[in-house]
Amino acid sequence: MDLLLLLTYAALATAIFKIFKIPLNKWSVPTAILGGIVLVGTLVLVMNYNHPHSKSAIRAFVTTPILPNVRGLVTEVLVKPNTPVKKGTILFKIEATPFAGAVRQKKAVLAAAQAEAKQLELEITQQIAVVAQIESEENRTLQAYQRYQQSSKTGATSAVALENHKQVHVQALARLDEAKASLTRKKIDFESQKNDTVEQMRAELARAQFDLDSTIVRAPTDGYATHIRLKPGMMAVPMPLRPLMTFVSKSDPVVIANYRQNAMQRLKAGYKAEVLFPAIPGKIFQAEVLRTMPALAEGELQATGTMVLAKNMGKRGMVPVIIKLTDDKIDDYILPDGSYAEVSIYSDKMHHVQIMRKILFRMKSWENYIYLDH
Repeated sequence: MDLLLLLTYAALATAIFKIFKIPLNKWSVPTAILGGIVLVGTLVLVMNYNHPHSKSAIRAFVTTPILPNVRGLVTEVLVKPNTPVKKGTILFKIEATPFAGAVRQKKAVLAAAQAEAKQLELEITQQIAVVAQIESEENRTLQAYQRYQQSSKTGATSAVALENHKQVHVQALARLDEAKASLTRKKIDFESQKNDTVEQMRAELARAQFDLDSTIVRAPTDGYATHIRLKPGMMAVPMPLRPLMTFVSKSDPVVIANYRQNAMQRLKAGYKAEVLFPAIPGKIFQAEVLRTMPALAEGELQATGTMVLAKNMGKRGMVPVIIKLTDDKIDDYILPDGSYAEVSIYSDKMHHVQIMRKILFRMKSWENYIYLDH
């Protein structure tokens, strides 16, 4: 860009010398050269600071590694490479026979546990009836004992008969306590069966059903699967370090551009920006600054047993800036995700030099028509 400015100035200076017929001598030529250096240098410095430009930018995209939740043999791959799909679309299937068998087994165990809980509930109902019957008998023996107590006071009943009725009542109380204890045990068994065994079986069934459902792997979001090398007959293993395919999530197109730290005060969110892609020569796309990353990787410190080295603290990192493309015309072109780009940001300072950056930026875009492969 500096060279373009110098060449432009040189052309203008030459035209002025020719048009106005200024003589070339030891005063005019050095003045023109020195004036050009000062003028162009000042304009370049003002432009670079207030309207920074980045040669290191890329169209970023987010990928999701596709990992199965279960281990099994791949039976079918349904997704086509680089074909847009909706969220929930089936990507591939895993052999489901062993997982379907596990679901049937868990259902049978759950049904048996529920049947046992139902039987315990019926036993509780029966035991409640037994307790009620024994309570009635206990009340009857108590009333008989109380009558004999009243009779014994008048001498109408012997002490032996009174003692016999007392023992009958004591035995009825013992049977009642035993029946109530049995009822309590049955209630505890029922609650244990219902809240522990049955719920545990339901949890195991849910887990087995989840494993069965996981044999069908679906798209996590809208997007497309790329670089598909998965084929039927391969073994799918839930290993984080070995995803089976890469899924590119659909999202708004953004560009990540790296800037010198000198330009930090001119990289605010909301500033207008322009983006060029070497893949689309001669075209400029409108954009705006979405946000600036609040931290640089060069200053990261982690909790390890290694001490910090001074030489690692002297690195000057670039500032990543997220640029949002606002130009819908970009959809009219073939532009792969991850394409290289260049970005110019226009701050609200020194408006009059924006035109220089815009002209130079467009000339830079036109340069992409010229390249040699040999």
